[in-house]
Amino acid sequence: MNKVIKSRHFTAERAWGALDITNINGISVRLHWTDKPYKWHINDGEEVFAVMDGTVEMRYKEDGQEKAVLLHTGDIFLCGYRYRTCCSSTR
Repeated sequence: MNKVIKSRHFTAERAWGALDITNINGISVRLHWTDKPYKWHINDGEEVFAVMDGTVEMRYKEDGQEKAVLLHTGDIFLCGYRYRTCCSSTR
């Protein structure tokens, strides 16, 4: 099935609400919307974050040290296995 999703116009009812787009061989593809930070957590596997609009500060731990990177519209971030992430967004 072909589909066009206008990510710039998507908002959810709550922070980190998602639109499930598809599942490819067991890999979920979702569009999340947020205007609030996400709690620290441990990933079950790798995650890919693509910023559609605004900025997102990704905080993560690598080799026991907390690090951060500021992502802008169009940036993509690969978050490795069992890293901790915390995101916030501005639009």
